[in-house]
Amino acid sequence: MKNCSTRFLVTRPLAARGRTRGGAAVLEMTLVLFLLLTLTFGTIEFGDAFFKKNTLQGAAREGAREAIIAGSSKSSTEAAIAAVLQQAANLKPSQYTVTIIDHDSKVPIDFATVPAGRPIRVTVEANWGTIGLRPMGLMDATKTISGTAVMRREG
Repeated sequence: MKNCSTRFLVTRPLAARGRTRGGAAVLEMTLVLFLLLTLTFGTIEFGDAFFKKNTLQGAAREGAREAIIAGSSKSSTEAAIAAVLQQAANLKPSQYTVTIIDHDSKVPIDFATVPAGRPIRVTVEANWGTIGLRPMGLMDATKTISGTAVMRREG
């Protein structure tokens, strides 16, 4: 007798013999790519929103720090706005508004008559459609992003 060893014949499945699965791979890649791009651009958009919100909040805080300095007069408004402009340097001044009011009475401040200890509110507001990065348009363009700081006038 010849060789007694048994050889096993390994065959590939019928689907893998002559055909490729290119169509299924393209479909799977399309579905996964759509999901990944949505997540990526959504993360970019919301990350930019948080960055801009933080920028406006920091600008309002710096403006309030300038506005509460004791012994200042009408020039405190200009100093506060200049501090806001410096802090929000990555935004154009035409893209946001600065409001400086008395926190309690909600009226504009006359720095010459504001007593010590009176709270002053500085608000910096911008429209998301003008300052935001909107690759997918997930956030509404009419949404208002603002930063507010309230500090007491020094005495």
